[in-house]
Formats: sequence, structure tokens, C-alpha cells
Amino acid sequence: MSEYRVEICLSGSGGQGLILAGIILAEAAGIYSGLEVVQTQSYGPEARGGASRSEIVISNEKIDYPKVLNMDILLALTQKACDTYIKNVKKDGILLVDSTNVSKIPKFSGKSYQYPITKDAIQVIGNQLVTNILSLGIVVQLSKVVSREAVENALHKRIPERFRELDQRALDYGFAIGEKIQK
Repeated sequence: MSEYRVEICLSGSGGQGLILAGIILAEAAGIYSGLEVVQTQSYGPEARGGASRSEIVISNEKIDYPKVLNMDILLALTQKACDTYIKNVKKDGILLVDSTNVSKIPKFSGKSYQYPITKDAIQVIGNQLVTNILSLGIVVQLSKVVSREAVENALHKRIPERFRELDQRALDYGFAIGEKIQK
């Protein structure tokens, strides 16, 4: 089996739950899929509204360098995140942008998907706070980096019980959207 390494960046602004989404994805890959994984995060000094990003490296081999350098997947929930990180995506990578907040898509040679993620979190699921989980469902569906079951297991382990039904609906919706936009 050849080495398998996937580099993912979930980016946006503080308060969008991207750190949590990255942790859930990392746990889905490591704990529930048996892969090697490293998850790092960074955010601006502001509590909300500043830059925020979660990076996940997933591999079937030991990870010798834990930083994301050549992204396979970039999720950008804000224009600033899209503009800042697009240069680090592989030529054949995946760009997923939240068209609620990102109106200018930079030239990109890989696969580009636009979807009003935040808008649907509010209008369809009924809560903007699930934008991160809805996004996670789309990312996993588009990339197939881990199984749906692994993500659900990690979600249920990480999310408090009182939010599980809401987050499960957001995840299910994200998977459905990912399937729809892939066609």
C-alpha cells in the first residue's frame, strides 16, 4: 500500500466552530478509522470575528511533518480566509466556499464548490451555530477522507447530548449537500 496523506484546512473567523469541526474530523480519522492524524489550530486574538483555522493531516503512515503545506482541501467560510489560503491548495485540490460570505472566488485549477452554508444553517437547520458541522458533512462527502460512520461516532462522542440531535441533522444535511453539489 502506498503512502496516503491528506492535508485539510478549515478556515473562517472566530466563533464559527472550526476548531471543534477539526477536532471531530481528527478523531474520526484517528480513533474511528485507525489512521495517523495531526490536528493544529490557530486563531486571532479576538474572541469572535478574528481569523480562525483548523488544520488536519491524515495519513496511513507516521506523520513526519505536522503542518499543512500543500492542501488537498480548503474550506473557506469567509472572504478573507479564501483570499489568504487559496495559494496553499494543490492544483488538483478541492476548494469549498460558503457563498453566504464569499463572493469573489480566486482563479483555481482544482475543483471548486460554492454553497450558501451559513444561510442554510440558519434557514434549513434553524441555527447558525451548526455551520461548522454542516460544513464538516460537506467536506467529508466531497473528499471521502473518512467514513460517514467515523464522523458520526466522533460527533456523538464530542458533542454534549443536548445538542446531538441538532448537530446530527446538520451533519446529515451536509452529507446530502455534498452529494448534490458533486453531481
